[in-house]
Amino acid sequence: METLKWKSFKEQLQANPDMTLQFQYAEDQWVDAAYHITEIKQAPITSVDCGGVMNAWTEIIVQLWEPLNEQQDRAMKVSKALSIVELVEKALPLNPNGIVKIEFGNSQFDTRQMLPKELMASGDNLVVDLRPDSVQCKAIERGGSCGTNEQGEECCTPVAEVKPKIQLKNLVAETSSCTPGSGCC
Repeated sequence: METLKWKSFKEQLQANPDMTLQFQYAEDQWVDAAYHITEIKQAPITSVDCGGVMNAWTEIIVQLWEPLNEQQDRAMKVSKALSIVELVEKALPLNPNGIVKIEFGNSQFDTRQMLPKELMASGDNLVVDLRPDSVQCKAIERGGSCGTNEQGEECCTPVAEVKPKIQLKNLVAETSSCTPGSGCC
């Protein structure tokens, strides 16, 4: 699944300000209409993978919260969500290339970060269809394999650096060596 970047996500919101913003977190499971966008987080990630390769990316995490005992017939308008985005971006410029994740959980669904699979218009609703994020091996993404190859080598171990052997030589002549009591020191 291709990840949605913040710039594209925001542009899709801006193109539909009068629609109602809905989030579907599983098949026929919807975030309650009374939800709030409680915060937008920018998380720069730096990691070293199992092959010893350093990786860096940014995630923009939109956190949704369903308040208990609050009823509402319709979810917020996209324009309301955009006003929250504007408020956040006044204090924290968000990376336009950041990967968008939606963080959500309720009493029937463990809190997790999910990826927007797509944003689609459905009647007067702009639906953000969420899918679970998945774990991946970056060695595979680089064209390698994950596990043990035919030679029994682990793919995830760094390539051994071949260092040339150095022969040490004593550059001090035997006759000019310093011995205890010789007065050379």
